[in-house]
Amino acid sequence: MELSDDLKNVFTETAQILKNSDRRIFMARVVKALGKGGQRYAEDELNWNRDVIRKGMHELESGIRCIDHFSGRGRKSIEEHLPNLIEDIDAIVKGQSQTDPTFKTTRLYTRLSSAEVRQQLIEQNGYIDSDLPSEEIIRQKLQKLGYRMRSVQKSQPKKKFLKPMQFLTN
Repeated sequence: MELSDDLKNVFTETAQILKNSDRRIFMARVVKALGKGGQRYAEDELNWNRDVIRKGMHELESGIRCIDHFSGRGRKSIEEHLPNLIEDIDAIVKGQSQTDPTFKTTRLYTRLSSAEVRQQLIEQNGYIDSDLPSEEIIRQKLQKLGYRMRSVQKSQPKKKFLKPMQFLTN
């Protein structure tokens, strides 16, 4: 079983264009057409992964297409590692927050920085420094809870205006 260079190029380019189960089924059909030893030949000559070919053979024989779980990949959120973190942050900040002094908005302002919140999580709640996320992540979680990381402005009293003086005209 020897393939010409043109046929190899057609197979590899087609496999690169196709995605997911279509690609695997195409690879399985090519391997099946090659006959006995086709998987090893495709691995050596076409640089295809044999595990992908096996998965494609399974999809081809069973008629069931495997769905790739791309959303399940990657780093998990901090809430999955530390499920009580958000409630603990809220409990710490709730006592130190104030509303907008003009009462024009419903925003909450806190005097604590994200570094101070992180430090209080370690001291009050017994978290370990290496387990906690960075200050930036804590700042993002505070914003998600509705807190703004600004210094609280005091409401300014209105200025007293002097009464206009009447000028004497002669």
